[in-house]
Amino acid sequence: MSILLGAVYLPGVGRVIVALKGLISGRRGACFKTFLLHVFPQVPLTEAVDPVELEDYLITHPIAVESGPLRDLLEFPSDDIEVVYTPRECRTLVSAVPEESEMDPHVRDCVRSYTEDWAIVNRKYHKLGTGFNPNTLDKQKERQKGLPKQIFESDEAPDGNSYQDEQVIWACSIFDLKNSLPDALLPNLLDRTPNEEIDHHNEDQRKSSRHKELFALHPAPDEEEPIERLSVPEVPKEHFGQRLLVKCLSLKFEIEIEPIFASLALYDVKEKKKISENFYFDLNSEQMKGMLRPHVPPAAISTLARSAIFSITYPSQDVFLVIKLEKVLQQGDIGECAEPYMIFKESDAAKNKEKLEKLKCQAEQFCQRLGKYRMPFAWTAIHLMNIVSSAGSLERDSTEVEVGSWSERRNSSIVGRRSLERTTSGDEACNLTSFRPATLTVTNFFKQEGDRLSDEDLYKFLADMRRPSSVLRRLRPITAQLKIDISPAPENPHYCLTPELLQVKLYPDSRVRPTREILEFPARDVYVPNTTYRNLLYVYPQSLNFANRQGSARNITVKVQFMYGEDPSNAMPVIFGKSSCPEFSKEAYTAVVYHNRSPDFHEEIKIKLPATLTDHHHLLFTFYHVSCQQKQNTPLETPVGYTWIPMLQNGRLKTGQFCLPVSLEKPPQAYSVLSPEVPLPGMKWVDNHKGVFNVEVVAVSSLHTQDPYLDKFFALVHALDEHMFPVRIGDMRIMENNLENELKSSISALNSSQLEPVVRFLHLLLDKLILLVVRPPVIAGQIVNLGQASFEAMASIINRLHKNLDGNQDQHGRNSLLASYIYYVFRLPNTYPNSPSPGSPGGLGGSVHYATMARSAVRPASLNLNRSRSLSNSNPDISGTPTSPDDEVRSIIGSKVRRLPTKKLFHEELALQWVVCSGSVREAALQQAWFFFELMVKSMVHHLYFADKLDAPRKNRFPERFMDDVTALVSTIAEMVERLNTSLAFFLNDLLSIMDRGFVFALIKTCYKQLYSLTNPSNLASLRLDFLRIICSHEHYVTLNLPCSLLTPPASPSPSVSSATSQSSGFSTNVQDQKIANMFELSVPFRQQHYLAGLVLTELAVILDPDLNIHSVINMVHNLLSSHDSDPRYADPQVKARVAMLYLPLIGVIMETVPQLYDFTGRPSCVAVDDYESEGGSMISQTVAMAIAGTSVPQLTRPSSFLLTSSSGRQHSTFSTESSRSLLICLLWVLKNADESVLQKWFTDLSVLQLNRLLDLLYLCVSCFEYKGKKVFERMNSLTFKKSKDMRAKLEEAILGSIGARQEMVRRSRGQLGDAFGSQENLRWRKDMTHWRQNTEKLDKSRAEIEHEALIDGNLATEANLIILDTLEIVVQVSSKESILGGVLKVLLHSMACNQSALYLQHCFATQRALVSKFPELLFEEETEQCADLCLRLLRHCSSSISMIRSHASASLYLLMRQNFEIGNNFARVKMQVTMSLSSLVGTSQNFNEEYLRRSLKTILTYAEEDLELRETTFPDQVEEMDLVFNLHMILSDTVKMKEHQEDPEMLIDLMYRIAKGYQNSPDLRLTWLQNMAGKHSERSNHAESAQCLVHSAALVAEYLSMLEDRKYLPVGCVTFQNISSNVLEESAVSDDVVSPDEEGICSGKYFTEAGLVGLLEQAAASFSMAGMYEAVNEVYKVLIPIHEANRDAKKLSTIHGKLQEAFSKIVHQDGKRMFGTYFRVGFYGTKFGDLDEQEFVYKEPAITKLAEISHRLEGFYGERFGEDVLEVIKDSNPVDKCKLDPNKAYIQITYVEPYFDTYEMKDRITYFDKNYNLRRFMYCTPFTLDGRAHGELHEQFKRKTILTTSHAFPYIKTRINVIHKEEIILTPIEVAIEDMQKKTQELAFATHQDPADPKMLQMVLQGSVGTTVNQGPLEVAQVFLSEIPNDPKLFRHHNKLRLCFKDFTKRCEDALRKNKSLIGPDQKEYQRELERNYHRLKEALQPLINRKIPQLYKAVSEQDTDHRVSAFNNRLFRRFV
Repeated sequence: MSILLGAVYLPGVGRVIVALKGLISGRRGACFKTFLLHVFPQVPLTEAVDPVELEDYLITHPIAVESGPLRDLLEFPSDDIEVVYTPRECRTLVSAVPEESEMDPHVRDCVRSYTEDWAIVNRKYHKLGTGFNPNTLDKQKERQKGLPKQIFESDEAPDGNSYQDEQVIWACSIFDLKNSLPDALLPNLLDRTPNEEIDHHNEDQRKSSRHKELFALHPAPDEEEPIERLSVPEVPKEHFGQRLLVKCLSLKFEIEIEPIFASLALYDVKEKKKISENFYFDLNSEQMKGMLRPHVPPAAISTLARSAIFSITYPSQDVFLVIKLEKVLQQGDIGECAEPYMIFKESDAAKNKEKLEKLKCQAEQFCQRLGKYRMPFAWTAIHLMNIVSSAGSLERDSTEVEVGSWSERRNSSIVGRRSLERTTSGDEACNLTSFRPATLTVTNFFKQEGDRLSDEDLYKFLADMRRPSSVLRRLRPITAQLKIDISPAPENPHYCLTPELLQVKLYPDSRVRPTREILEFPARDVYVPNTTYRNLLYVYPQSLNFANRQGSARNITVKVQFMYGEDPSNAMPVIFGKSSCPEFSKEAYTAVVYHNRSPDFHEEIKIKLPATLTDHHHLLFTFYHVSCQQKQNTPLETPVGYTWIPMLQNGRLKTGQFCLPVSLEKPPQAYSVLSPEVPLPGMKWVDNHKGVFNVEVVAVSSLHTQDPYLDKFFALVHALDEHMFPVRIGDMRIMENNLENELKSSISALNSSQLEPVVRFLHLLLDKLILLVVRPPVIAGQIVNLGQASFEAMASIINRLHKNLDGNQDQHGRNSLLASYIYYVFRLPNTYPNSPSPGSPGGLGGSVHYATMARSAVRPASLNLNRSRSLSNSNPDISGTPTSPDDEVRSIIGSKVRRLPTKKLFHEELALQWVVCSGSVREAALQQAWFFFELMVKSMVHHLYFADKLDAPRKNRFPERFMDDVTALVSTIAEMVERLNTSLAFFLNDLLSIMDRGFVFALIKTCYKQLYSLTNPSNLASLRLDFLRIICSHEHYVTLNLPCSLLTPPASPSPSVSSATSQSSGFSTNVQDQKIANMFELSVPFRQQHYLAGLVLTELAVILDPDLNIHSVINMVHNLLSSHDSDPRYADPQVKARVAMLYLPLIGVIMETVPQLYDFTGRPSCVAVDDYESEGGSMISQTVAMAIAGTSVPQLTRPSSFLLTSSSGRQHSTFSTESSRSLLICLLWVLKNADESVLQKWFTDLSVLQLNRLLDLLYLCVSCFEYKGKKVFERMNSLTFKKSKDMRAKLEEAILGSIGARQEMVRRSRGQLGDAFGSQENLRWRKDMTHWRQNTEKLDKSRAEIEHEALIDGNLATEANLIILDTLEIVVQVSSKESILGGVLKVLLHSMACNQSALYLQHCFATQRALVSKFPELLFEEETEQCADLCLRLLRHCSSSISMIRSHASASLYLLMRQNFEIGNNFARVKMQVTMSLSSLVGTSQNFNEEYLRRSLKTILTYAEEDLELRETTFPDQVEEMDLVFNLHMILSDTVKMKEHQEDPEMLIDLMYRIAKGYQNSPDLRLTWLQNMAGKHSERSNHAESAQCLVHSAALVAEYLSMLEDRKYLPVGCVTFQNISSNVLEESAVSDDVVSPDEEGICSGKYFTEAGLVGLLEQAAASFSMAGMYEAVNEVYKVLIPIHEANRDAKKLSTIHGKLQEAFSKIVHQDGKRMFGTYFRVGFYGTKFGDLDEQEFVYKEPAITKLAEISHRLEGFYGERFGEDVLEVIKDSNPVDKCKLDPNKAYIQITYVEPYFDTYEMKDRITYFDKNYNLRRFMYCTPFTLDGRAHGELHEQFKRKTILTTSHAFPYIKTRINVIHKEEIILTPIEVAIEDMQKKTQELAFATHQDPADPKMLQMVLQGSVGTTVNQGPLEVAQVFLSEIPNDPKLFRHHNKLRLCFKDFTKRCEDALRKNKSLIGPDQKEYQRELERNYHRLKEALQPLINRKIPQLYKAVSEQDTDHRVSAFNNRLFRRFV
């Protein structure tokens, strides 16, 4: 077995997961499960174990602790669950309840439903579960209060370079260290204290003042609303739409002669519906009101309102605010009465004084006589959305603005054309809650048309208003001014009255004019349950037709009365008053239309309905003719007809549209119970009893359902309650014997009822159905079981709601109305609290029988109607009958119908009904399982609460039959778990609070089993995780896991597990059998005892593929730990340690995922090695070097940890940054809070391999939680990113980038963090702080917010690193193995290299000193490279700006030297390392500060002086006099110079080059400076130069390796590299007689090894590749391949050949598209340049650099340095005469140069690369004439070619190289002409033969050759030079050569024309002909010239003087050498 499984027998969780991963990453599928069964034959990880029987376990394992926090961990608190009765909030000062004391049962039930307290089940600690995790921003801030500010050097460092002024002083005073001030010395540093004491002291210091809550510093992962969060449903409350406050300010007409009355209402044109009741307001002056005094009783204050709040549920573009005006009735029609208002103007008042007086006098007369009658007058409308949209949003100032008045609109449309055009039609959302308040002045009204008063007419007018060509525009308006304020209604306005005139709360003074709330009539159905008592009736008389009535009836008004009897005195004062009148009146009159026998009405009469209606309540309408003219013996009003509407019809409220006949006589006795449609004998009717009066009656009532099915159901239920038979429903009379059938059919018919009334009466309906389930009625001596019918009805109603109100659901699909019902309303029918509900005069229940149950739920034995466990009385499908009732039951039953006060517990009945139901009912119930689950749970809690069982043992709380039903139910539902996963999980979560927890665990196991056996594996894992998250969100999750049980260290007195197969309580108590490892692995005992934690950690261990659900499972663990961290119950460290114990296996699980974690150190994730070289700027990454080298030295590499995982595993499944970060913070939390002794014992058991992996993990943690720095937060704040996935991905790439840790360190040391957004980690985790939250807008954070973010990040970084330090200390205590200690040192060094706080560094240095003190050999003999790194880290911190850091770093450096000296009486190694480190630091750090370093040096010298023990040795002298100070002085001098040239890259590299050259005899230091140069080049993207530095470094290493060892496959020395670069031979300058490579401290660096050489070459190849020099890559690999072949390293060879293939492919693909450098000669002239004076360089610039660009750069740089007026650029390229220059100026001459090759060289330089590599010679040309001008005629134009030779070949290790040799060639005019013609001919040839052909280019070249405009060019050249044979024989050959050139030229032109002809289209034929004509002209002109031969050249060769020919050839050029 051990052989087969290999890694399986590693201690800890590794033995499962390691093999697991191997199998999964390789062959998924069957072998995976087989393997699991192999390791755990009983219970594989993919199956849930049998849980512990929790209740029994707690009894058998009592805890010794009496009380305190540990005791609280053991059991749920006693006050865990309570049932709270909360009084419902009432909006009004007085509850809205009926005034009557006697109410029928339905009214009583309704009132109880609207007034009773909410019955809420409160889980007191629920908010402590993970569903309510505190990691929200606000709660985080609360927890972050009082954090100390951590000091970071990166934040402290000044921006500017303050060293400039000190340079000279510092350079002079370097030797004057004695006068420098040292930093504070650390006390007792030099004492010989025992190591144990030091450790103890360090630990005390480290543990003091630590932040307790780690997660308070770490935001929650980025996820949507957590699935476990169940939001508390909204409290059921009265529905309001968007509310609008309308204030009526003033109404003023041109003339004021009489009172005018106004009303406002809202209309929806599209729906053709009035959507609000009327608001009546009175703006008349007191004088006008006085005219009506005789008719108007004193006004109630409620009728004086001038402001109203309208509610609009469905705002749209079709809503109008309609204002109607009425006036007192007078003689004449509306037109006559309105005339004065139209013709008289206020301005003409004086002129028309008499007429106005007359009008006023008439008005007074009419007011006195007809004051109680009204007539329609005028109307207008406001398009509401225009006002809202033009008023704008609240974001602008909310000052009132006058919006377009009617006067403006007269010339446009009625409401304003501009605003109408802006308005769009349709129902797009219109927001009325956030517009700016507007004051509207309406200036025009339209007079009412007597025959167009109906609502239908109004809708036509309103629709017409929206059209630009409105008919209304043509009407003559009534001029007036109505001022109205429109604004969004405030949240809680004062002095407000409800539609029933009840005062809304905050009504300080009853005398203040109120604001009225106007009742809304929503345009469409609104689905909200009734919560307040409302019982209003609206009567709308619409029209009357008295055309066929005989007699005089013209001025008709209708008097409306609400009667409770037939006597005239029975009119009830329930009609609401309008304005300036009493609150209620007994009658209301409609307005009169003058002389109209068939008037329309537009009245709204509002009536307060009595709660209890009888058959005698009716509406009475009396029609009167009003006599407008005052005549003798003529009464004011004459009754002309009567009609009525009975209010009840068969017990139902009668509403709707009526067309009533009108009686001419008073109705007879007992008329009220009959309808007027009934022809009563002897009565006279208008128009032969036809319907002549149209009226609409609308009820807005929370008593009357107005649905026949609901009415019938409620009537039957109340008949049962009241036992009143027969029941009359509609036309039916239901007798007792058919009551059961009727009841059942009415229950099933509920499905046919309208949804809107069902929702309105939802609470009452569900209450009644539940009552029928638990209280089966006894009818005619039989118990009628309605359980099944009620259950089916409930299921059906619930489904209807879900289906139709799908927008009303939360994230779990719970309908909010139903959730609110369960949470607030539902209670068991026998659990009304003992005191009556407020406002419920009728006591508690719907009837007295409700109260027969006392709080005790024990039913009398005599009523114990037993039932079998599996049988149901309420389901007729199940066989079995109830046992016969005994005598007492019979006596109760008798023949009456009664409700039995039996105890059928609702949850039991519900569970049973659910289990036994089938078919569509079952499907319906399952669809909404959550509803029945929550109902069941609340019922169970109520039962326990009222039966006083909440304290009872959990096993005794519920009967076994109920538990069986629950089990059956869960098993059934588990099969459909895909649909009902979350519902089931929430149910089980709830059950954990109230049932036997062992039983619930068993249910969880059942579900879990099902979740592993689904057929669809794709969503299996996510279903399991959702299920688990919900279960584990239980507030007592920790207690459920038995944190104090069993799996404790051997020292614990608790019993332990001896066998992995033990079940529940059968555990062995043998403590010795328990191993510490049991606590750290997912063994069966662990998973049984810590059941839920076991499930969570198992999920983490099993889900390996990050593409699936790893993110979710990590979030689950993160949420759990975060929740524990902030939980006040676990604040005590001892308790937290117990909680952490539940997660100990997490350490092992995470250790095994190391290869999959995101690599925060900046390496490519597939490289499994460490880079602890994050300091210097070197491109020589130790990471890659060692990886490629494949070295087996354990301290250098990380492969030791990765031997268990194939690299492919790492590559295919790397976790995201966010997941990795979450996982690591979880790890740190466990390490922080776990018991140290337990960790220590476990670490002792771990193998070296596993300890190394743990160290890898800690290394990763250091990088992961590195502090970013304030500048980064500021930078992030200044950017805005789109919230798109690719942007986010790009950003992550930018942040996490591919920059290595070393370059990142360089950036950090330069303060350039902004460039890379700080350290390389994903910023998404900080979503609460960065600005890509769910919105996309930019969040500009204040300075304080940025400071706060930096504060948090700083504290997180400090705490995380301190936890790592704590863990390292434990590791050091348990293992002194070299490889382990090397790993510890590596983590320490890495943490020192990162951005750390002063606090952490203080502790880190203390730990480092202790480690060196305990294991000195480790550093000086084993980990030599780490010694170098340590020196580098310490030196860097010695130059810190923070004195505390310097103090500790100096102390550490001094002790390091002392330790080294004591071991070997010589500290050459440390000395060399310090010197190299300082070189590296200086070469790469811009903000390195010498002043601080000097202070640190002084501190070290001070320690040396005070060290009494070593005073007599050579140690102090070695430190002070010779080596240290000398070396450091030299390096620091270089530093000062480098800082001077920081901005001049070329000078800086020159300087570094000089420094490196100075170290020719010190290979280590030369290598260091070459690395520094490589880093600098790399930063500036000079990859070719960087590669050259690396090649030189490799050559240097090769030289010394060849001296040390003779291996044939290694390069012989730098000679091997000369194919790569000819410059490399300079590395062979040092021979072994000058330097001995085996001398102490020489060539001891890590690069002077075979692995180092390989690493350097690999980096060189990478740089060449980046530079695009792929041929050089090949040359580098030629050196590398033999080394790998010798090592038989097939993998490396495979990689190399892959890269070679890539390189050669790129050469092929980029052919013709490659570009390397551009070269310029730069000459410096003038003494101001110092050493550079008269120096000439060739500069290499990036490809395609223009002359202007380099000129601008150099001019800008030197101009700034010397002054713009001092610097001058010489514009030409002629030789410079120094004498002619101004000595006070600086001159620069810049010339473009090209590489120059001799003819013989061109044979070897074939490719583009050949012509651009290894370049030493360059050329530029200067035109001149002999008389000094640059340009002249053709025959006098000379040209000078200057050839420059540089000291080294390009590319070199620097970008500018000195010119060492200059040569000039003078070309005569004919030679210049030859060159020009050859060039033109070549251009033609190229354009002709180009493939693919480029017609445009070809035509351009042709045009230049033969075009008419330029044929002077070639022709003129021929005429100048070929027209005559030269006199000078020396020029014969030139003449001939030019002649041949022209011959070739004409041939090429012909070829080109032919080619062009084949390419052109028909449109260019003419152009082609033109070109051809030009060509022929040119050819003809040239013909005689090119045919003329020089005879002397064509003599026989034998006659030619060979010598003469040679000399002529040689002398054809004038040469001059410079």
